[in-house]
Amino acid sequence: MSLVFSAIVPHPPILIPSIGKENLQPIAKTKMALESLEKDLYAAKPDILIIISPHGRIDPDHFTINLADHFEINFENFGDFSTKVEMAGNISLMTNDRERIADKSPINIISEPKLDHGVGVPFYYLGQNLPNIKIIPVYFSLLDNQAHLNFGKNLKETILNADKRIAVIASGDLSHCITENAPEKFNPAGKEFDEKLVELLKQEDLQGLVNLDKTLIENAAECGLRSILILLGILNNINFETRILSYEAPFGVGYLVANLELK
Repeated sequence: MSLVFSAIVPHPPILIPSIGKENLQPIAKTKMALESLEKDLYAAKPDILIIISPHGRIDPDHFTINLADHFEINFENFGDFSTKVEMAGNISLMTNDRERIADKSPINIISEPKLDHGVGVPFYYLGQNLPNIKIIPVYFSLLDNQAHLNFGKNLKETILNADKRIAVIASGDLSHCITENAPEKFNPAGKEFDEKLVELLKQEDLQGLVNLDKTLIENAAECGLRSILILLGILNNINFETRILSYEAPFGVGYLVANLELK
């Protein structure tokens, strides 16, 4: 099997020490979980890391694959002008299979070297000890949940036919309205959504996640479900176990770290 690792991670910029500073302590569980996950990823020895982000270029009607020889990450939009990360990209994997992918899912291919924090934060914690790693950022669409699951199944064919060891990370925060101090106006749907999503992940209930109530999803003000659905499409019919490493929401946003361990 060419798929060697899969996980779900959050991407709050406050996880970057120069940004978070004193705010790192309230999310210590998330930070420790990411550091543990990094060890698992390192042990998997991937050649390519696919990161599915909610914050790249989003086309409502197409999934987007970002292919470039070289990528760079900075956090200047968050007041950090010192942290910069560079990494290599992989062009051939998706390019060689582009026609087959496009035949089953609507896709755009772009080449944007500067990456968003939805890719940047996960890579900062998980990828910097993998000096030869090459990455492929993928961005979801605004199509329905089933389309995202199907797109993942489509990518799975490319991944399993590759001669490289591939890891996939679904980047996404959960509800943004869990407490009164949350970025979005408090809504009890936030906690309900997060609890349902975690429970369905533990049950590996892909269709249950696809069929989550649309009103609940909207009221929860989340940004991670579509990333997770693409990952679960990749894992369709692959034996895995969901291991929840941490979940917390000290700032009213749900941060989930989970290793979807392949068996």
